[in-house]
Amino acid sequence: MAASQPQSDLPPESPPAIASSPQTPDIQLEHLQYPPGEGIVHSPDRHTLFVSLTPRPIRYHQAQDGKCHDALYRHGDFTVTPADLSFFARWQDTENCLQLQVSDRWLRSVAQETLAGVGDRLTLVPTFQSRSGQIAAIATLMLTELQHQHPGGALYLDSLAQALTVQLLRQHGSTQAQLPQYEGGLPPYQLRQVLDYVDNHLTHDIKLADLAQLLTMSPFHFGRMFKQSIGVSPHQYVIQQRVERAKRLLKQGDRPIIDIAFDCGFSSHSHLTKQFRQLTGVTPTAFRKG
Repeated sequence: MAASQPQSDLPPESPPAIASSPQTPDIQLEHLQYPPGEGIVHSPDRHTLFVSLTPRPIRYHQAQDGKCHDALYRHGDFTVTPADLSFFARWQDTENCLQLQVSDRWLRSVAQETLAGVGDRLTLVPTFQSRSGQIAAIATLMLTELQHQHPGGALYLDSLAQALTVQLLRQHGSTQAQLPQYEGGLPPYQLRQVLDYVDNHLTHDIKLADLAQLLTMSPFHFGRMFKQSIGVSPHQYVIQQRVERAKRLLKQGDRPIIDIAFDCGFSSHSHLTKQFRQLTGVTPTAFRKG
């Protein structure tokens, strides 16, 4: 697992294939593919997670926090490097990994919601070659969204990053994380404020932080309160509302479906069709004819 800017002795004729998410102040996600080589990652204020995506095991020599590790990494194995700690890696075959970096501010914000009273003292523990079904599943979803980069993806990636950060705090935090219990959901006036905002911004790339900011809540707290209120996550609700708008427009006339897709915040005809079929069981064309 290497930094997105590896050492210069990598073969120049084999440039890395990199897919990146839109950069935000708190979350950076990249899909890295490099030929055999070595690299160093060091970020003074970001925690780094590398998840191996290679289809066959690949051997690494790694070093961080004064310790070394030599092993074959399988698909789903990951490392954790806390902020302001250097991580070195040398690999012997073409590597393929997902790199997620979250700011220390983001981590502590989630920690404050997760660990009442001790979040300000929490950090991650340097970790070599760990495995977690939850983290691997979330990383796979993040990679899929990164590759497609649909409108609305920022909200989805924020939600996934929240979930992944909670798992890291639970499994690799310096203090064991216990999730708080939120009862009752959002008050009706706050819920209406959020629902109105979503309805008025369906064509925009709605972010979890934007919705949380409406109510001056942390994204983690807001996401849980919202789901308690209506039974689905903010991302699922946005998709539902986009499909509902598409259903109305499909019945109002014979406009091209691609135009309706754009008006509802979908990136393409196929993007609309996929989400529409998942929620209704039929394609937009079949729905219009029905």
